[in-house]
Amino acid sequence: MSLVLGAGLLGACGKSQQTVAGGGPLRRLAPVEAEGAISVTTRNTTRVGGADAAVDAASVARVVYPGLTPGSRPQAVVLVDQRNWPAALAASVLAGAPLGAPILYALGNSLPAVSLQAIEAMHPQGAPALGGAQVIRIGTEAPLPARYAVRQLPAGTPSETAAAIERLLAGARGSTPDAAIVMRDTGARALEMPLAGLAAESGAPILLAEGPRLGNATVTALKAMHRPSIYVLDPATVGSGGLGYLSGLGRVTSLPGGGSESSAPAPAAIALARFTDGSFGWGIKEPGHGLVFENPGRPLDAPAAALLSATADYGPLLLLDAAGSIAPELSVYLGDIQPAYSAAPEYAPVRGVYNHGWLIGDERAIPLVTQAELDSLLEISPRQQGASPEASVLGPE
Repeated sequence: MSLVLGAGLLGACGKSQQTVAGGGPLRRLAPVEAEGAISVTTRNTTRVGGADAAVDAASVARVVYPGLTPGSRPQAVVLVDQRNWPAALAASVLAGAPLGAPILYALGNSLPAVSLQAIEAMHPQGAPALGGAQVIRIGTEAPLPARYAVRQLPAGTPSETAAAIERLLAGARGSTPDAAIVMRDTGARALEMPLAGLAAESGAPILLAEGPRLGNATVTALKAMHRPSIYVLDPATVGSGGLGYLSGLGRVTSLPGGGSESSAPAPAAIALARFTDGSFGWGIKEPGHGLVFENPGRPLDAPAAALLSATADYGPLLLLDAAGSIAPELSVYLGDIQPAYSAAPEYAPVRGVYNHGWLIGDERAIPLVTQAELDSLLEISPRQQGASPEASVLGPE
């Protein structure tokens, strides 16, 4: 794993082409002009990505799917227009089971070189449940080599596109989802970012309300799901009438963190990471987890990194402040879930649990000093005086 990861990240920052022992050269992930210390890895953090959303998405995709063996190739990849935020966010659910499809970005109807390089390097196998489709295009008609089988989702309004993604997901599963996330189509992007990872992990599609109206496409999708659990990011956006109508379609629960556009992104993301409703939600209140860190000023990094919420150490998205620094609330939260150990042999560090952080983007998104600070906050450390060894290693209930 370390060889593949290192090669992918070195490619992303434009270093010289690497070679696998006994094999040919690995392709560079991005052009040489990408700058920054974007391959820095510390004890407890791994930085993935580069200077823009397309590079970040390609980097995450290559980390999860190096494409060097049959088992490291995806069934399909999703290609979505990075200018279409609602479509990109709604597509995040496809990064989860059963497709596990990485999100890559087009720019309108053009295909960035880094996205094509990632597709070719991963060599998607084709999703049997989708008729062998290797690439799912959403909101773009960016040209692809003729050898790829393409599934094109029809263009439409944001709510229609989100509903089409839900139908695609249901077709891949062979059944409709039992939960859905509802949000308005013009909300605050920084507050919506954490929904990307939650959708990927839970398999709950993101459906869109059209301003104060739910919209026909969203209503039709919810009806077809036969009384799902419905999680609403901001109940005020659909109004009391909309909530009343939703309650007739399924059990309605408000998600934390989206109550106002003036809400701070960092504590809003923490609230969602802590939230749980039965088997739905992260419910992360103890050590021993993967965590994904992003800058709220780069919303497209959230769908790009959704794959990291649905594989490996399954990390929820946590947000820094706009300058890429650690907000006080985030520092407290990471302290609450920081792994610890006792001096007693039965509770030595080797028998503890560990946190790991994925950092998305170059140092302009997340400064190197922030990475160093995060590394310290994630490191397993001696327990505080008076704390029980069990609580130190296993975390609070």
